Amino acid sequence: MAKKLFGTDGIRGTAGVPPLDPRTVAALGMALAEDLQHHDLADLPVLIGMDTRESGPAIAAQLARGLGVGVRTDFAGVLTTPGVAYLTRTGEYSAGVMISASHNPFEDNGIKIFARTGFKLPDAEEHEVEEAIFRLMSEADGSHAAPPLAVTCNPRSYLDFLLSTVASSQPLKGLKIVMDCGNGAASGLAPGLFREAGAEVLAISNTPDGRNINLNCGALHLETLRAQVLASGADAGVAFDGDADRAMMIAPSGRVVDGDSMLLIAARRLQADGHLPGNMVISTVMSNLGLEKALGKLGITMLRTPVGDKYVLEEMVRRDAALGGEQSGHIIFREYATTGDGMLTALKVLETAARAGSNLDALTADLKVYPQLLVNVRVRERRPLEELPRVTDEIRACEEELDGSGRILVRYSGTEPLLRVMVEGPEQGQVKRLADRVAVAIHADMG
Repeated sequence: MAKKLFGTDGIRGTAGVPPLDPRTVAALGMALAEDLQHHDLADLPVLIGMDTRESGPAIAAQLARGLGVGVRTDFAGVLTTPGVAYLTRTGEYSAGVMISASHNPFEDNGIKIFARTGFKLPDAEEHEVEEAIFRLMSEADGSHAAPPLAVTCNPRSYLDFLLSTVASSQPLKGLKIVMDCGNGAASGLAPGLFREAGAEVLAISNTPDGRNINLNCGALHLETLRAQVLASGADAGVAFDGDADRAMMIAPSGRVVDGDSMLLIAARRLQADGHLPGNMVISTVMSNLGLEKALGKLGITMLRTPVGDKYVLEEMVRRDAALGGEQSGHIIFREYATTGDGMLTALKVLETAARAGSNLDALTADLKVYPQLLVNVRVRERRPLEELPRVTDEIRACEEELDGSGRILVRYSGTEPLLRVMVEGPEQGQVKRLADRVAVAIHADMG
């Protein structure tokens, strides 16, 4: 059965508006408490963390009020999503909750729930929690603001864990890095962490004010970071999104090093170290054909999942894979983490470069990127694609023109009212023309 509140990455929307209004958030807390009681976990507290949005403290307090019907809470304050996942699975917690809308603007927010294992809740359990929310809405108290929470959890053990994943005490010694924290959750954590690892760090966009998270900065806006890398002669640039569960990088030449590029760097190293079981990498339908071909030359198979690091991780667990991720920069090192982690990814990629005496340009020189275009079409409703005959006919015609030399993918966004059209092929002009044809067909069918 389709879920109404939970998308591919938790619940997301405009802060203060359903489903992120006080009453629904309180009902979510009550529903989660009920779920934990059902699984005999109510004796353990729930850990709550948030990014830097101005709406975060109020949502955290309202959620804690709802949980308070039967479960205690610990509050980590500003912390990254992978930090919440790590502390949840290594501490005495029944669940973890991250309040963040990731790369979205400050007006939005979201709620992600982790089981005590550090994994996001499975779809079936999310559906049960969702049904309980609707049932409990009439009992939830959203009539007035909940008192603010005091920070009761220190994230230092998470930072120590990240440093423990690299081989030496200062593996990045001698590297100069420009770091764009996106005015988000990494702002107070990442610069110090990478300095402890030995790097010289120039931090930018690390002064959050509640409203500037992701504002022309971070993983989706690399222009300023690229300019700073080139101007300063840095060895690399790193950019995090709002909750730092992903990273994007800039090579010394100014070239963007995305999730596909980082997967290639990581896969080659893990294979050389004998830590890539099955010689496989898990990615999504969005990863570039060039990555698939570059991995194939190394004897590594790339398997694809639907978009969402949750689905990548599920397939990694099913196949016992060590490495997976998304083009957008969510990289999962399963030996260390249960979710994408931007700080861990940047540490491991830069350590690999330093250990090889190389740089990001050289490490990705064999990655030929096929032209790829993503067109977003805003929609009023999510009609099944099979009910859109002009769209399906146009997709079929475009695939025949590509004749196996490219791909066409049309899917609904899991977090926004968008129908996404991705076309990939050998020539940029053809890719744009085909994407435009499919987009026109969507407008014709959906109005």
